[in-house]
This record gives sequence, structure tokens and C-alpha cells, in this order.
Amino acid sequence: MLIKEFRVTLPLTVEEYQVGQLYSVAEASKNETGGGEGIEVLVNEPFDNVPLLGGKFTKGQYTKKIYHLQSKVPSLIKMIAPKGSLEIHEEAWNAYPYCKTVITNPGYMKENFFITIESYHIADAGQQENVHDLPADKLKVREVVHIDIGNDPVSAGDYKETEDPAKFKSEKTGRGPLTGNWIEKANPVMTCYKLVTAEFKWFGFQGRVENFIHKAERRLFTNFHRQVFCWIDRWHDLTMEDIRRIEEETKKELDRQRLEGEVRGMKAD
Repeated sequence: MLIKEFRVTLPLTVEEYQVGQLYSVAEASKNETGGGEGIEVLVNEPFDNVPLLGGKFTKGQYTKKIYHLQSKVPSLIKMIAPKGSLEIHEEAWNAYPYCKTVITNPGYMKENFFITIESYHIADAGQQENVHDLPADKLKVREVVHIDIGNDPVSAGDYKETEDPAKFKSEKTGRGPLTGNWIEKANPVMTCYKLVTAEFKWFGFQGRVENFIHKAERRLFTNFHRQVFCWIDRWHDLTMEDIRRIEEETKKELDRQRLEGEVRGMKAD
């Protein structure tokens, strides 16, 4: 089992990020769906009385999705997994500013594979030591990884000039470009503390696959949050009512896209 805490700092308020993240999830989902692959939304509804983070949060929005994969997993896994088994289930309890996401493969790997992502969004520059209240044994093995969306490199295949925070300046907010030591100067500022626990129990493959998962999560968090910031002029004036309407429209669009067109989005390295 590998535990890493990715800290993504952004020039946003915690309230702004709630809207920006949900808008960007909907948009990014459409970019990853087509040709029989992609994201199927099964449930998107409120929940209550679910204790999260030791009972600090109990209600919010629950979603359940299925990710239909093939091109988006490493060849190593394709070699050992039978055809039709590359279907990933995602359940998320969004009790913003805290969210817990659990990713499984119930059809094949069952209890031998899971990824848990616990996200806590806090108005700071990412310097708090233990926002997830980890016990001493887990704190000892946790690795902290800071992600700087303005300065960290991305692969040539992922790079888009329109989604480069080092070149983007928001017309609506005046924020950006994010260059140099922008984190020290940012106002407002907030950080997504994303605790990722990955386990893949398969003799001979466990270490390689768990390392791949964390590499993939870092790539995903970096690219996604570059988009969140560079799309700010699209979402900055939206309300939560607007977001729920967009999510419903997106669900219908994903169902249509998945059944036609070509495979789209990020592929495995």
C-alpha cells in the first residue's frame, strides 16, 4: 500500500473552487468520453448522515460513476486482465470542503484493488502538516508532494497553450499569469490537500502498479487544476444551481458520446 498527499495550491477562494471544480469535472468528462469508452454517471443525488473525517462532515452530494476503459490503462494491466474487466467504479461523497472518493474494480479485482482519494480544501498555501488527522503509523509512511500548476512541467502530449497558467491572465478576475514564486504572492489562495491511498494486491505486480497509480494521479491532478484555473472566466459567474443543471446536461451528453465517435482524452503512457 502506498500513501501520498498531493497538495495543489491555487489563486482562488475555497468558495470559488467548489464551483470551478464541479464545472471542470463536467467539461473534462466530455473530453474523455467517446468510441465506447468513457464515463457513465449512474447516480448524482444528495446524501445525509454519512460520517466523514471522523464525523466532521455528514452530508453533501453523492455520485456513482462507471469508467469504461481500455486505452487509459497501462499495457502491464491489459496483459493480466481479461477482456471486459477494465471497468472501474467510482463512488464519491462530496461534503465540501471535504470529499471522499473510492475507486474499485468489483467485476474482477474485487477487494484486491482500491484507490481512496480524500480531498480537503483549505484557505492556505499548503503548509499544514496533518489536515486529514492521520494516525502516527500512517503519517510516518505518507509522502507529501507539492504540485505547482504554474511551474511544474507537463508532457508534450498533455500541453495546451490555452491551458497554461504561466501564460493565462483572467479577464474577469485579473489573476495570472502564474510565474515565479506566485504562490507566496497569491491573494486569494487555497490548497487542495488530496490524500491518495492505493492498493493493488497481485503478486509480482503490486509495487509497479501502485507506483503507476500515483504517477497517474499526479498527472491527472496537475492537468485538471491547470484547466480549473485557465477556465476561470467560463465558470466564475456560475451558481450552484447552474452547476446542477450543467451536470444533468452533461450526463445526457456522456451517454450519447460514449456510444459513438472515437476514443478521446488522456491515454496511458
